[in-house]
Amino acid sequence: MELLSSFFDAIQNDTSAFLLELTGAIAGLVCVWLLIKENIWTWPLGLIYALISLFVFYEARLFSDWLLHLYYVGMNGYGWYYWSRSSKQRTVDGDIAIIHMPIKLVVFITIVTLVSIVVWGLGVENFAPTADLIYWDSTTTVLSFTAMWMTARKYLESWIVWLVIDILLAGIYFYKGIFPYAFLYTIYIGLAVAGWMRWSRSVNRIGVEQTI
Repeated sequence: MELLSSFFDAIQNDTSAFLLELTGAIAGLVCVWLLIKENIWTWPLGLIYALISLFVFYEARLFSDWLLHLYYVGMNGYGWYYWSRSSKQRTVDGDIAIIHMPIKLVVFITIVTLVSIVVWGLGVENFAPTADLIYWDSTTTVLSFTAMWMTARKYLESWIVWLVIDILLAGIYFYKGIFPYAFLYTIYIGLAVAGWMRWSRSVNRIGVEQTI
């Protein structure tokens, strides 16, 4: 009941901010649905979601999330370009193929990600001490950097990383009272599982060797 009361209080106290958060949440939801279906329009819609989120997270003082979504702006542009222009990793239908991440790259990315989580958290702690949930925020931020790049390259394993991120962020946003995004990430948990299942059926439609 207390959570439900906080939800309605948030709407009454700042309707315009809530509507902006809701718009961002809807854009994010449709963006992931398009990603699961391997539809290239996931990227321009993701760009809209990222731009809205810059304002939302600045107001919530989640500075790592703000920087993350600034990165999302650029990565949505990169993903859009890579899926539409890259001549490599193509299926017989001309689409970018879903592939497994090579083991050596998995080890390398894992080490870099873990080190970066600690470094990012220490940096925020020193330069933005008023930030909330610094190391939780650092973990989801760095994991999201990794997952976004993996998604743009169409690695199947990106969905595993997204699942971990979605579980953590749903809890963080409920705690912070950003309810549209909290509900969004709760739905994302199911979508991450659905994405893994759908992409698993399409993986390795062509044989490709992928380098870093």
